Amino acid sequence: MRFATPLMPARLIRRYKRFLADVVLPDGTEVTAHCPNPGAMTGLAEPGMRIWLEPNDDPKKKLKYGWRLVELADDHWAGIDTAVPNRVVGEALRAHAIPGLPAYEAVRAEVKYAAASRVDFLLTGSGPDTYVEVKNCHLRRAGTLAEFPDCVTARGARHMGDLAEMVEEGHHAVLIFLVQRTDCTHVAVAADIDPAYARAFDAARTAGVQIICLSSRISVDGVEAGHILPLNGG
Repeated sequence: MRFATPLMPARLIRRYKRFLADVVLPDGTEVTAHCPNPGAMTGLAEPGMRIWLEPNDDPKKKLKYGWRLVELADDHWAGIDTAVPNRVVGEALRAHAIPGLPAYEAVRAEVKYAAASRVDFLLTGSGPDTYVEVKNCHLRRAGTLAEFPDCVTARGARHMGDLAEMVEEGHHAVLIFLVQRTDCTHVAVAADIDPAYARAFDAARTAGVQIICLSSRISVDGVEAGHILPLNGG
């Protein structure tokens, strides 16, 4: 997935009201940028951080910059846009570039399923349908461990139940964690942050939901799916 517009660097002043960030551009101008991330963003929204913005000239948008990346230590990167993982995984699915999935011929996005949900991707072909949910993972609190979630997510817990329901109906179901940072080597569920999600996750795995953890390759040009990462306890 390549960014539509070349990114530009900035310094973060503050992130507030979840979706807003005041930043300083290279020429010293202070502007407000859109922060496309409703989560806690622990460690990724510290004042003074060097970040990267995507400018836009869309007259329908009040904010002319969208926050996309954070520069980390030792030449590492983190992506903060929670819409990016679906785009990245969608491209990888259509290229058949994610190992471990059942054979499929077609990829459809945002398909209604379960009681009142839309699955991120439905894979269809000669075998059982495969329901795929994608989660953005960029919390890092210790070592090189990536964790999900970074805040309480009732919606995420509901999705785990929906996937388990699909397995019970005879379909295949997959949860993909896309680790949108380059300094992590394994993945875990942050049970201390959201015990309800952790319980739903464990129940879904027991029911037969497949878990895939993917690294990502991140640069100012774009974000791509990388290699498989191990799941702690997996």
